Amino acid sequence: MLPGLAAAAAACRCSWSSFCRLHLRCPAAARGSSDRHEWRNLVTTGSFAYMVPYSHPHICVLSQVKLYSTNVQKEGQGSQTLRVEKVPSLDESENIGAELKAPLKQEPLQVRVKAVLKKREYGSKYTQNNFITGVRAMNEFCLKPSDLEQLRKIRRRSPHEDTESFTVYLRSDVEAKSLEVWGSPEALAREKKLRKEAEIEYRERLFRNQKILKEYRDFLGNTKPRSRTASVFFKGPGKVVMVAICINGLNCFFKFLAWIYTGSASMFSEAIHSLSDTCNQGLLALGISKSVQTPDSTHPYGFSNMRYISSLISGVGIFMMGAGLSWYHGVMGLLHPQPMESLLWAYCILAGSLISEGATLLVAVNELRRSAQAKGMSFYKYVMESRDPSTNVILLEDTAAVLGVTIAATCMGLTSITGNPLYDSLGSLGVGTLLGVVSAFLIYTNTEALLGRSIQPEQVQRLTELLENDPSVRAIHDVKATDLGLGKVRFKAEVDFDGRVVTRSYLEKQDFDQMLQEIQEVKTPEELETFMLKHGENIIDTLGAEVDRLEKELKKRNPEVRHVDLEIL
Repeated sequence: MLPGLAAAAAACRCSWSSFCRLHLRCPAAARGSSDRHEWRNLVTTGSFAYMVPYSHPHICVLSQVKLYSTNVQKEGQGSQTLRVEKVPSLDESENIGAELKAPLKQEPLQVRVKAVLKKREYGSKYTQNNFITGVRAMNEFCLKPSDLEQLRKIRRRSPHEDTESFTVYLRSDVEAKSLEVWGSPEALAREKKLRKEAEIEYRERLFRNQKILKEYRDFLGNTKPRSRTASVFFKGPGKVVMVAICINGLNCFFKFLAWIYTGSASMFSEAIHSLSDTCNQGLLALGISKSVQTPDSTHPYGFSNMRYISSLISGVGIFMMGAGLSWYHGVMGLLHPQPMESLLWAYCILAGSLISEGATLLVAVNELRRSAQAKGMSFYKYVMESRDPSTNVILLEDTAAVLGVTIAATCMGLTSITGNPLYDSLGSLGVGTLLGVVSAFLIYTNTEALLGRSIQPEQVQRLTELLENDPSVRAIHDVKATDLGLGKVRFKAEVDFDGRVVTRSYLEKQDFDQMLQEIQEVKTPEELETFMLKHGENIIDTLGAEVDRLEKELKKRNPEVRHVDLEIL
C-alpha cells in the first residue's frame, strides 16, 4: 500500500507546486526542497492525514482563494454585479482530517464592484432624436399648421443672426403624425409627387406672369423707385464703366469714319480697338448689375463672382476681336500695301480720342487709388491682384487705348512723311500686340480670382489672433480665408475648444444647490444616466453658443467677413 501512496503523493506534490507558483503564492510553493523532504517524511511514516491536504491545492490557501461569478442584468441600460463567493478557511490542526470529511460551506457575499452603461446599437440610420423646422415638416411630410399644433414644441438656438431662438419638432413625432394623416407611406409619396407637379406648374405660370407684367410696365412706364441695380452705376466701379462706355462709343464711331475716309490700317485697328472696348465694357456693366443681386437658394453666397466672369470674357473678347483683327489687317497691309488719302481728319480724331481716353483713364486711376487706400494696399498690388476687376479692366483698356493712339499717330506720321504705307501696317501690328498683352493679363488675373484667392496674410493673422486670444479656444488649425469678391471674405477654421472653460461657462449659469440636491438623489445607474444626459446636452448647447459668439465677434470686428465656418475639432 505504501508504494501506491508514495506515487499519489508525488503526483499531488508536482501539481500543487506548479499551481502555487503560477496562481496562489502558496507558502508551500516557496519552501523548495524542504517541502519535498516533508513529503518524503509523510510518506515514510504513513501519516495519511498530513499528506491528503496537499492533494487538494485549494485547501492550503483557503484564506486567499475567491470564486467570482458575473451576473449581467438587462434592466434599463444594463448593469453588472460581481458575486464574490468566499470559501471559509480550515484550521490546519489535528482536526483537519475530520473537517475534510465534512462538506465545504460557501457563504455568498453580494458586492457591487462596477456599473457599466450598456452600449446602444443605433444602426446606420437613426433619426429618432432629429429636430426639423415647421417649414420642413409641412414641405416634406405634407402637413398643415393645424397638424403641427398638436405636436411637442421645442425651443432651440437659432442659426440665423436676426433671431435668438426658434421652434422645432421631433422628427419621430412628425413622421408619426404624417402616417396618421395620410394612412401609409405610399399615400404620402403620392401626395408629395402631386405637390411637386403643382409646384412646377406654378413656377411656369409665375414666369409667364412676370413676363406679362414686364411688358405692362414697359408700356405704361415703371413708377417704382430706383432699384439697387440701377444705383450701382452712379458710384464706384459702375460709374467708371458707364463713363467708359459713353466715351469709347463716341470714339469708335468717329474712328470708323476716319478709316472709311483715309483707308489707314492703323486707323482701322484703332476703330476695332474702340469697338472691342465698348462691347467689353457692356459686358462689365452686365456683370456689375448681376453681382449685386440678392443671394437665393441656388446661389447661397450671392453673385459677386459675376464681375470676375464678365472681366474674363472681356479679356477673351479683347484678344479675339481687338488683337486678332488688328493683326489680320496689319498682315494684309504688309502683303498688299495701298496708298492712303489725306490723314488730316485722322489726326484730328486721334487727338480727340487721346483726350477722351486720357480722361477715362484718370477716372479709373482715381477710383482704384481710393479703393486701394480703403484696403490698406498699394496701388500696384491692388491692380496686380485684380481686387476690383471691373475698374481694373477699364484701367488696362484705357492705358492700352492711350498707348495705341500714340502708336497709330506715330506710324501714320511716318507714312505721311515717307509715303511708305508699310509703317502704317506695322502700327496696326503694334496695336494688336498691345491688345494681346492686355487680354492675357486680364485672363490670368480673373482666372486666379475665380479659382479662390486667399486674403492678405496680415488679415488672416489678425483673424486668427482674435480667435486664439479667446479663453475657450485652445488652438486654431486649417485656417482658410477666401476672397469672394466685392470686399466679401469667407473664413473657415477648425477650432480646438477647451472643454473645462466651456463647462465652467455652463456651470456659472446653474443653481449649485439644486444641482447638489439632484446629485444626492442619484441612487441607481438609471438615475445617474438621466442626470448625465440632461447636463451633457446642456453643455453641448453651451458649446454651440460659444461658436455663435465667436462668429459674431469675427464679423463685428471685421465687417468684410460675411461667412464664417468654425468647425469643432
